[in-house]
Amino acid sequence: MKNLILILFISLSLFSCSKERTIHITAKNAVTGAPYAGLKYEVIREHGKTWEEKYITVASGTLNENGEVFITKRLPVNDAYTIRVEEPANTCYTKNISLHFGGESNFEAPFEFAECAYLKFRYHNEACQNSDDHIEVTRYTILGDYVGFNNPAIYDGCTDYTMNEYTQVPEGKWFFKWSVTKNNQTTDYYDTIYLNPGEYKYYEFNY
Repeated sequence: MKNLILILFISLSLFSCSKERTIHITAKNAVTGAPYAGLKYEVIREHGKTWEEKYITVASGTLNENGEVFITKRLPVNDAYTIRVEEPANTCYTKNISLHFGGESNFEAPFEFAECAYLKFRYHNEACQNSDDHIEVTRYTILGDYVGFNNPAIYDGCTDYTMNEYTQVPEGKWFFKWSVTKNNQTTDYYDTIYLNPGEYKYYEFNY
């Protein structure tokens, strides 16, 4: 009888330390906003003191046609959880590799990706004045937290340099600014291009 009471007490204690929560996972294209359907997801619970007990998969599956899933489960409130969503093919930008949560609240888990395009640049001082000619080029994408090129690219004198290879970059809108100094006069130039997934773009900075 005492053993039965002890078991019931332990069961009730564990149940009272859990709470029903909803996890909402979404995956979309960071550029177009289009959903990624069919991507695999996994929710992992970190629990226990031994290696064998520490990581437990509490939910897994694939995202629906809207690129999302709602998971409602009773989960222990004192454990930590990790959510992962597989990257789509040909991905060059991933906003979140994994997301972590704990506590008692519901959790929103947004994942964003962008597919690859390709850029290659030429820096050509086609009207060179002298060795004091100077250009500084800044290249950045609409994805504000993407870190790709080292900015600015700086060249002096009678430059004619073309990159050897195309560089893999995220799709979408790209912004270019370049400042050219000749004869102690500096002029700024601007341009915007759009890269579709898989597109190769050769761009020349002629100055």
